[in-house]
Amino acid sequence: MRTVFRLAVCGAVCGGLLAACPAPGSAAGNEANGSLSQAKRWLEREVYADHRVTVYCGYAFDGRKRIAVGRGFQAPKHADRALRMEWEHSVPAENFGRAFIEWREGAPQCIDSQGRAFRGRRCAQTNPEFRRMEADMYNLYPSVGAVNALRSNFRYDELPSGDWTFGSCPMKVDVRGRRAEPPDAAKGTLARSALYMAESYPALHLSRAQRRLMEAWDRMHPVDQWECTRALRIEALQGNPNRFVKNPCLEAGLWRDVPVPVPELEADPQWQARQADGRAQTGQGRQAADRPRPAAVLRYTRMLRSFLGRALSW
Repeated sequence: MRTVFRLAVCGAVCGGLLAACPAPGSAAGNEANGSLSQAKRWLEREVYADHRVTVYCGYAFDGRKRIAVGRGFQAPKHADRALRMEWEHSVPAENFGRAFIEWREGAPQCIDSQGRAFRGRRCAQTNPEFRRMEADMYNLYPSVGAVNALRSNFRYDELPSGDWTFGSCPMKVDVRGRRAEPPDAAKGTLARSALYMAESYPALHLSRAQRRLMEAWDRMHPVDQWECTRALRIEALQGNPNRFVKNPCLEAGLWRDVPVPVPELEADPQWQARQADGRAQTGQGRQAADRPRPAAVLRYTRMLRSFLGRALSW
């Protein structure tokens, strides 16, 4: 991974003088990047390259987004997405997207090739502010695909004690109540992301209950070295700080870019076998030259050869 510590004065900025750090009402969000795809590439290559761990389950994933599912994991739904990592908006895109008229009603520019109007996320992506919010890396976390899918756009909450929804993964999802409770290890990190997003973007509004919960999680679950390293790397790439992370990191002496060991978990052999079978069935284990070509590619190749043959005969 290339060095991402590009801010030569990161350790000295605010240097213990927290008054120099952004204060409430003065923070700015992501102004550097309006591409979600670019944000994901930066996260994969520059931020998480040496710490590939999912946020809820703590499972490791590799450079091809394949997850080593822990022993005892269960996927009540979306099992086909259980073995791949997906980037999840901790504050769901739909939750802030509905503040944009393009999402709710559409816009003159949102017309497809058939002349039909559309709305929703695709239309909202024509708005530069929405694209910057969608691409804000402070709000993006690696997640097991099946967990991301079931959590959907549900709000975070404290759920009654009971079994975890995903077996060995300490995440609870109440589908009927449209609520989700992350594990304690992730609550502080996710809370600080939500508080940052609400402060940085006028389009996002936290209810009074949600704000109180996020503030409580922030107090109860302080920053650790990985959260500080992650925020430092994102600031270097995106150009703006998350004061809810940076200030306590500075106070704790953790505002530095250092490798953080990845926790070791025993992989579930049944899920790993399923992953291997899936790669074999889809041809992912073969060399590219040996993979069957899609029918459209074969048709195009035949047409090209026919055209070249006629051209050479003229």
